[in-house]
Amino acid sequence: MPKEARPGSGEQAKQYALERLRKAIMQGEMAPAQRLMENELAEQYGVTRASMRAALLEITSEGLVERIRNRGSRVRVVTLAEAVEITECRMALEGLCAAKAAEVATDAQLDELTGIGEAMAKAVADGDPVTYSELNHDLHALIRDISGQHTAVGLLERLNAQLVRHRFQLALRPGRPQQSLSEHLAVIKAIRARDPQAAEAAVRAHLSSVLGALRAD
Repeated sequence: MPKEARPGSGEQAKQYALERLRKAIMQGEMAPAQRLMENELAEQYGVTRASMRAALLEITSEGLVERIRNRGSRVRVVTLAEAVEITECRMALEGLCAAKAAEVATDAQLDELTGIGEAMAKAVADGDPVTYSELNHDLHALIRDISGQHTAVGLLERLNAQLVRHRFQLALRPGRPQQSLSEHLAVIKAIRARDPQAAEAAVRAHLSSVLGALRAD
């Protein structure tokens, strides 16, 4: 949004600041434990301090930010134990979305899934874990979008936002992208076959592997 179009105050400004904060945290632009200075963020996003304060309160309720007594706000640090619990929850919800996607995907959507799978394979072949991590995120997001399961999608977006650091660290672990690639391709294959049970099982197998990798830390 151009600077001149930024809302300065009110509910619109709060929502604008909230969306910018959420995106910055989810994309890893703000590091875990990073202090969030209300006045600096208000100036950066072109909103009032009151609007920024309201945005910080709301994003705190989403679990992305935490309030430290007498010290303000910071990006919440997600422990390994929490990351495991979140991934266990993801297993049920992502499995549901994959099953739904297998039922309703159009031919064009199936081709899009295939294209991401091919790009992931290229990233692995090129030794590019950063691109692979981004494509990993894109694949799961597309499956959720195809599923049309809005309740599950909303829950997953909040859960996944808390796993940015752990997901990126896994992508950088030697050998992990190669292992993960075959798991993702199995998910794509099951959805292309329009087999809901196989799609759900493939997602659960993939996330079981993620759990194993997390616990190995």
